This record gives sequence, structure tokens and C-alpha cells, in this order.
Amino acid sequence: MNLAARRAAPNRDEAIAVAGVALTADPDGALYWPEQGLLAVADLHLEKGSGFAARGTLLPPYDTAATLLRLARLIGYYAPRCVVALGDNFHDGGGPARLSRDDRDNLNALQCGRDWIWLTGNHDPEPAPTIGGMFCDTLTLGALTFRHEPTGAAGEIAGHLHPVARVAFRGRAVGRRCFAADATRIVMPAFGAFTGGLNVRATAFADLFGTLAFTVYMLGESRLYAFAAKRCLPD
Repeated sequence: MNLAARRAAPNRDEAIAVAGVALTADPDGALYWPEQGLLAVADLHLEKGSGFAARGTLLPPYDTAATLLRLARLIGYYAPRCVVALGDNFHDGGGPARLSRDDRDNLNALQCGRDWIWLTGNHDPEPAPTIGGMFCDTLTLGALTFRHEPTGAAGEIAGHLHPVARVAFRGRAVGRRCFAADATRIVMPAFGAFTGGLNVRATAFADLFGTLAFTVYMLGESRLYAFAAKRCLPD
């Protein structure tokens, strides 16, 4: 199913309200704020493959191209006025210098005509002025604050934890990336092609939400699937 066809299908699980703000959670793992024309993605980890290769662990060198292609499709659909990347945008500080010419050109094309804000993460704490856009630690707009590492604050949109969920389905366990959310905060799934994940039943999520009474929105091919966190399986 192509992107246009997918959007035509009903998806009752996409709407999420956080701190009274209506947001759209996309099955590709992005978050869109219609009122602000803002598209948010978390944990791109660009150039992870080349970073591992530099340390002697060979991975296919296509993660950056694949991640930017998925992001380009979302930008083409939502036509956002602003894109916010929630930290760990590159897998390490040397990532921007390792960008291929094609990937750099594609990134520049995505930035053209819109604001582009890179939030700093633990993998890329320093600004990289050669990749365009603006850099900051956090971004607050109205009732929402975007940052890399979640703190539990009200109105927080964060990444860092790479949430994944496992549920029982037709006699087997199915695991997918997911949003973890309640009415106060969201932890976004990692967007990068080579990123792993942390089970939502891990202590980090219990500490953050203070309870298992939060909702996970598992990413499907054409929709999201909502489950109570307490229904999800531990590792």
C-alpha cells in the first residue's frame, strides 16, 4: 500500500491528545501537530552503519539513505512548516562528516522552505553547523516541550528510550516499535533504520509514567494499534 492509499484508510488510533493539544501519531513513527504545522521525529541515528564500520563492525551502509527516504515521504504528505528532530540525530559526533554527497543533498532538499530544528541528544551533544537547520537543547511551544531525554514533565514530547511493545496475537508474540503515551506526555519511537528498542515493561517506563496505566500505540503497516501497557508482554 502506498502512502496516499494508506492515508485514505480509516485509522482511529492516530489521534493523541497531550496536555490538551491534539496531535497525530503516524504509523511510520512520526508525530504531527496540525495547528503548528510541525512534524517531529526522534532518534534518527544517521550514519550508524558507517560509525560501526569505522570501529570494525560491518553493517550495510544504507541506513541514512533509508531513514531520509522515509522522512521525505512523510514531509511530502504533511508538508510541514517546521521539522523537529528530537536528538540522537546522528549516531556519533563524526556522523555529519561521513554523510555521502547524495545523502547530504537529500537532507538539504528536505530542509528547503521550512524551519528545521535539531535538538541535541546524548549521542550528538554538540551542534553540527555543516548540516543546516537550527540547534537547541529543548523547544517549548505553548503547552508542549520537545526534548531528547524524558524527564516526566507535563506536556513533554521526548525520545531516547526507543520504546517497543510485545503483545500476544494468535498464539504468538508480536513485537513492534511504538509510541508510549498518556494524557500528559509522549515517548516517541526511534525513527532510524538501524535503531533497536527498549520494552515498555522495562523499569525506565514505569519510573517515567509512575504506573502501567499508559497506552502504547504499536506501529503497523497502515495504522497504529493501541494497547494498555499492562497488556504488553515483558521480554
